Amino acid sequence: MKKHEKMKYICGSILLLLMLVLPLFTPIKNYLSIPTELKVSASDSVEAAPVFKGEGEARTAFSSDDLKGSSQVFYEFAGIPLKKTDIKTMRDIQLIPGGQSVGVELHTKGVLVVGHHLVDSRKEEQASPGEKANVQIGDILLKGNGKELNSMEDLSSIVKEAGKQGKAIKLTIKRDEEILTASLNPTFNKQENEYQIGLYIRDSAAGIGTMTFYDPDSGKYGALGHVIADMDTRKPIEIHKGTILKSHVTAIEKGSEGLPGEKKANFSVHDDRLGNITKNTPFGIFGNLDGDIANTEYPKGLPVGYSDQVKEGPAKILTVLDGDKLQEFDIEIVSNMPKKTPVTKGMIIKITDPELLKKTGGIVQGMSGSPIIQDGHIIGAVTHVFVNDPTSGYGVHIEWMLHEAGINIYQKQAKKAG
Repeated sequence: MKKHEKMKYICGSILLLLMLVLPLFTPIKNYLSIPTELKVSASDSVEAAPVFKGEGEARTAFSSDDLKGSSQVFYEFAGIPLKKTDIKTMRDIQLIPGGQSVGVELHTKGVLVVGHHLVDSRKEEQASPGEKANVQIGDILLKGNGKELNSMEDLSSIVKEAGKQGKAIKLTIKRDEEILTASLNPTFNKQENEYQIGLYIRDSAAGIGTMTFYDPDSGKYGALGHVIADMDTRKPIEIHKGTILKSHVTAIEKGSEGLPGEKKANFSVHDDRLGNITKNTPFGIFGNLDGDIANTEYPKGLPVGYSDQVKEGPAKILTVLDGDKLQEFDIEIVSNMPKKTPVTKGMIIKITDPELLKKTGGIVQGMSGSPIIQDGHIIGAVTHVFVNDPTSGYGVHIEWMLHEAGINIYQKQAKKAG
């Protein structure tokens, strides 16, 4: 066979192979795009685009009306079921969107060890009694001699009493998920005329963030969209009790590449209480409000949009940049990553609003928790900023915040008649 004839044969073979294979690409692509689980609102007539029926030649989508009462649908090819999608019917929940700046005050469960210091006894080499007793930074001191520790004053009185009696303090310690005990002997610091244990401790924390939602049916709220961690240990704060307060934005420190910006705000612990804080989780802080909160942009509230309904494209956030003035700004959902299990980073978002970019440079500290709205639904909250690109960051899907708040998101299925 001559060279040109051989090449002609090879090209013909490739063309024939493509003619045979290409018709299969569409059903294969369709198959790969089908989720294993799909969330459908009880009343919204939304298109569940990734779910198909038929023989794969045509893309036929099911609407939520088609799926009502179903728990599963199947992708079929040539009459053979190849892939199953579980259908989750979600409750129609109406929330009041947040956006208001809030102050946060937390009191820790136990007292948190944030450092060691030397104690000068004038008798021997300086040392930290706590460090010698193997009390570590990040430990939570739960009890001293059987008494609960919920403040620095609680620990100070036990240290003073044990020192005077010349006895050791038996500590109950929580270290990560482990409960330990330690025996610690206070040392008398002659220079300061008191017994000390050589530990720096903290029993409270305060800061600002943004309200995400309020559920008028239950009185529950969610805010921040991320956990509150101790500034020194970087570990989540386990709370004994907490308060959420009205906050007033006084200034904005603009962010730049490598240097996140910040909202400056003030609040009064005595006069501005909004409610309590019962949970501090990776998805934010949660509790109950003392009364309703108003939203001037959406006074009647908005329905929830679940993760499968979120689309890449335009959306908005609500937040406060000055005083108590609630404003709406444009963003873009760059990527949506719905998951069957809770994740804190379910969306990638980008600030596109010229006014917001001019004032803040993008996402700044204190903006976390700002509700994300798309197509008339509240779909999530701003959580983290990209340090190297303050115009972009992550968002958390609203369903996981509702779950953490203790609000049921699933529609009860009607029992079939026997």
